[in-house]
Amino acid sequence: MSSTYRQICYHLVFCPKHRSPVINPRAEHELFNYIGRVIINQKGVLYAINGMTDHLHILTDLHPSVSLSHLVKEIKVSSSLWMKRSGLFPLFSGWQDGYAAFTVSERAKEIVRCYIVNQKSHHHKESYEAEYRRLLFEHNIQFNEKFLF
Repeated sequence: MSSTYRQICYHLVFCPKHRSPVINPRAEHELFNYIGRVIINQKGVLYAINGMTDHLHILTDLHPSVSLSHLVKEIKVSSSLWMKRSGLFPLFSGWQDGYAAFTVSERAKEIVRCYIVNQKSHHHKESYEAEYRRLLFEHNIQFNEKFLF
């Protein structure tokens, strides 16, 4: 009998439309719990989720039967509908089309998890723009500055 072994871990980053600061800090835990349930429904594992009013970071395991683009679409579509219906995020109009996804090794998983958990204190030292550029550079991802923000 053969088995399939895998470890598919991603660090995801995405923003509301126009990078607007519309994620209500007083209701973010409800949002994080909702997104966690979406990930579980897609056979994934949520290791960490956190962010600021203008962006989110997620560390998740991706089940091999689910594509990355499908998972991100499910997270964005489901959470967008929930956020609008909940009334907790009155200025939220939707998520931006794009996202960043970085693979994370088992060795680096705890480091990335801690980085995400500590987002609030991290952003006292580094802006979102600087953080995003740094993550792209660290992962050797080519980008066009014109389309970055």
